[in-house]
Amino acid sequence: MSDFKMKGVLKVINPAVQVSEKFTKREFVLNEPHDQYPQDILFQLTQKNVDVLDNFVEGQEVEVSFRIRGREYNGKYFNNIEAWRIEAIGEMPSASPAKEEDALPF
Repeated sequence: MSDFKMKGVLKVINPAVQVSEKFTKREFVLNEPHDQYPQDILFQLTQKNVDVLDNFVEGQEVEVSFRIRGREYNGKYFNNIEAWRIEAIGEMPSASPAKEEDALPF
């Protein structure tokens, strides 16, 4: 099975979902902003890899290593793009500046 890589910006990071007693998944969306026709690609992390996204934020540029997985169920065919590694590119986006009224008095 081949491994692939894709660079982009994390657009959506969903919480982990316990699908069954033995299966957990977490989905996220990667946007390819530098492509002529930017795409929003849905990836999933499974099992022990769901925590990988805890160190990332939406808006951060990353490189995702993934595999394309397929299966048949009741005569229908399904594909998943399963990420197995996420690496930061550059720095994390800065947080939005605090409002003046939120600042602590000195």
